[in-house]
Amino acid sequence: MIIESIELKNYRNYEELHMDFSRGTNILYGDNAQGKTNVLEAVYVCSTTKSHRGSKDKEMIRFKEEESHIKMNVRKLDVPYRIDMHLKKNKAKGIAINGIPIRKASELFGIVNIVFFSPEDLNIIKNGPSERRRFMDLELCQLNKLYVHALIQYNKVLMQRNKLLKELNFRPEYEETLDVWDMQLTQYGKELIQDREEFVSRLNRIVKKIHSQISGGKESLMLSYEPNVTAAQFEEKLCLNRETDIRMKTTTTGPHRDDISFLVDGIDIRKFGSQGQQRTAALSLKLSEIELVKEVVRDCPVLLLDDVLSELDGGRQEQLLTEIRDIQTMITCTGVEDFVNHRFPIDRIYKVVHGTVTAEN
Repeated sequence: MIIESIELKNYRNYEELHMDFSRGTNILYGDNAQGKTNVLEAVYVCSTTKSHRGSKDKEMIRFKEEESHIKMNVRKLDVPYRIDMHLKKNKAKGIAINGIPIRKASELFGIVNIVFFSPEDLNIIKNGPSERRRFMDLELCQLNKLYVHALIQYNKVLMQRNKLLKELNFRPEYEETLDVWDMQLTQYGKELIQDREEFVSRLNRIVKKIHSQISGGKESLMLSYEPNVTAAQFEEKLCLNRETDIRMKTTTTGPHRDDISFLVDGIDIRKFGSQGQQRTAALSLKLSEIELVKEVVRDCPVLLLDDVLSELDGGRQEQLLTEIRDIQTMITCTGVEDFVNHRFPIDRIYKVVHGTVTAEN
């Protein structure tokens, strides 16, 4: 899987940009706040329809402009794809694949598999469970189109159920309509729980081996899926907690409250791990994502590294750079010295200054 080129128009701080990418390692370097991350974000948006930063469409449109365009050329298993994305300030985005508009954004998932690694990801273990749920959702949406549908529907039903719970103070006669929402919530929620359970199980087999390599065999890492409720018990527990939900005006049961635990030699490093242990586990997790994509789709993902090397010590840098030599990678950094010092092969170098990108080789 290769991203061959990308074109931007009125995107973030870019008025116009065209970039051709190498099949190997692409370095974008320059000072902070010049637009390096914006290029990676555009690649991610064009692959997944969403910003890795959680930004809204209107926030990605260049200042004083009404709309923005991204065009990306991709080659997957030697089949070419052109993805066009049209971001608008006050309307839903428009997406076309090979010139044909698609009705649902979810139809885009699966064409390009992206693994994005930013400094924020190094905190995925010590931060709250919402970030770990987001990690599961982003990866599963790229690997499983049925999951995309279940997730979208679950979130819609959850929003409607919570809205109803807030209204019951004023309209108690509506309580009987909760049965309709509960039926749909359990239907889609069970799918999410089962898919997440399988995902974490597969990822766990991979991460054990990788983490052992990174830690020099000194530590053993195990991931454990922590569902708020099992698929088999969801319907029953939702019913039992109805009075609590009405009192609290929110849904207290379901996969929107799931988590993943990270155990190093049996110790939960979310609470009791050192920063070094947490960062090593986060690196292992990201490298495991790459291997899982290879296993599921029989192809390599594209790796986006956003200023991560500066956050890692020498040993972890070496491990990361060694593991990614055989896949297309786009790396942002403030200088290329790290790669020279590591004698890391660089295929293409770009300098980024104030929204202008210049190829240096």
